[in-house]
Amino acid sequence: MKLSELRQIDAANLQKEVASRKEELMKLRFQGAVGNLAHPHQVKQLRKEVAQLLTLQSERQRQAEPSQDGDK
Repeated sequence: MKLSELRQIDAANLQKEVASRKEELMKLRFQGAVGNLAHPHQVKQLRKEVAQLLTLQSERQRQAEPSQDGDK
């Protein structure tokens, strides 16, 4: 998925996407350990997607919280 498509997902579905991608990544890693992973590049792709989803989550959390920097 493109980042622009990911930005359109609401918070609840974003959490579900993270969970499903992590589960899929775990399955692919297991297949790689067993030795029958057909497309090893999928692991890299999924890791990138998980990182993007987690980044979006943290961005949204930071936007929702009021700034606490004060007079620093």
